[in-house]
Amino acid sequence: MIDESFRVEIASWESPADRDGLRAVREVVFIVEQRVPEAEEWDTLDSGSVHALARAADGTPIGTGRLTPERMIGRMAVRREWRGRGVGDAILRTLIEHAQARGWNELSLHAQTHAVPFYAKFGFAPEGAEFEEAGIPHYVMRTSLAQVTARAAAPIAPAPEPEILRAEGLVDAQGCVDRLVADARHRLWIYSRDLDRALLDRETLLEGLKRIALSGRGAEIRVLVQDPTSAVRDGHRLLGFASRMSSYVHLRRPVAEEDRHDPAAFVLNDVGGYFHRTLASRFEGEGNRHGPGRHRQLLEYFNQVWERSEPDPELRRMTL
Repeated sequence: MIDESFRVEIASWESPADRDGLRAVREVVFIVEQRVPEAEEWDTLDSGSVHALARAADGTPIGTGRLTPERMIGRMAVRREWRGRGVGDAILRTLIEHAQARGWNELSLHAQTHAVPFYAKFGFAPEGAEFEEAGIPHYVMRTSLAQVTARAAAPIAPAPEPEILRAEGLVDAQGCVDRLVADARHRLWIYSRDLDRALLDRETLLEGLKRIALSGRGAEIRVLVQDPTSAVRDGHRLLGFASRMSSYVHLRRPVAEEDRHDPAAFVLNDVGGYFHRTLASRFEGEGNRHGPGRHRQLLEYFNQVWERSEPDPELRRMTL
């Protein structure tokens, strides 16, 4: 299923409409967000480069990238609210395909250090030492287009279509959680009162978590549990799983008083899916296989609590 929420097209710097869209994204991401000096952002290469421009369904510019005559990919940028939704992948593939159509046999780029793993999955490899460009750490990365073709040809599953998830009882809730785990690519977030034994201590669920943990680069499962006492006492299998997969499964307990008494529970995956229960003591809840707005809100809350949390001594003993 093609993701209809955005599209990527080749843009021309000579077209005022295209140029305005490209500039709008780069100004927000590079000049405002990353504080790149404006004089360093605009150069003479823009007029001679091939540009890719991603637009949302309503036409709003959301991402950019360019392919210069020097056979370099650069100015890759995606607006914050659209990150993690495949926009960068689509832009990079578009530029790679354009380079292939020109018969080029090699591409290079300057990758911000944090983005090295992103480019690596397309076959780019770092060369030399880290250096600064516009005050930001970078690496030179390079690949042959034969390598890129092999990597890029492997399809990345599109995000699921929006689908309401509702639970009126335990069986429904188990189904909702299993669906989110099955949809996840590499990451999962679990926010729980006591590790919900009826939901999370199940063989089917643990097999799904194992798949995520072993899914490759960037795999991680984060679990926040307010009170792990009963889980430790009863030998919850998720704790045993976490001990065997300690490089990929991380558990913390909130320490702030307001965080330890939140009555809710939820599960999030990395394709915009969520399942939220207002009361962790009950199984009624609702969610969506792809609801990016609510997902973003819950993930921001999770990350805030995560930063205020720490490994619990009981959990530490169970996962060593």
